[in-house]
Amino acid sequence: MKLILRILSWKSTLLLSIIILLLLIVFSFYGLYTNKFYLFKFDNYIFPLLTIVHFIFLYAMWFKIKEREITDPQMRNLEFALYVVFFIYIFRLFDTIFTLLTYSDFESHVIPITFIPMGIIIVLLYALLLILTLVTFRYRKDLIGPYRFDDVNDHVDY
Repeated sequence: MKLILRILSWKSTLLLSIIILLLLIVFSFYGLYTNKFYLFKFDNYIFPLLTIVHFIFLYAMWFKIKEREITDPQMRNLEFALYVVFFIYIFRLFDTIFTLLTYSDFESHVIPITFIPMGIIIVLLYALLLILTLVTFRYRKDLIGPYRFDDVNDHVDY
């Protein structure tokens, strides 16, 4: 983790997270087995809706670091919501890996040539997103500060 923190600054971590999230939103509409984009399937819109939490957290983190503010209960709640979304990212990673491993089950069917390369790209993007999310949590703790539950009421703006 220390090596990653030395390589990536907090700004590059936020920027890479945004780029990877946007790419994964596009790929959430992509069908690996058919090599087509499905825009009219309701299931494909779940992932982009969940990433809104991630985008808001990245913005809040950028704002807090830029303005040199400390953590607040809203940011804490947002980070806790991002923990849930993080587990959904893990599920999507393993779901994509499982889909890639089923390649041999459909040898008698016509599977596009892009199945393996696109699957590997999507798996790598999910893995990078997981790593960058953990790095973002670390930068939040280091640069903005830990969440203090005992003095939450001391920082309330009236």
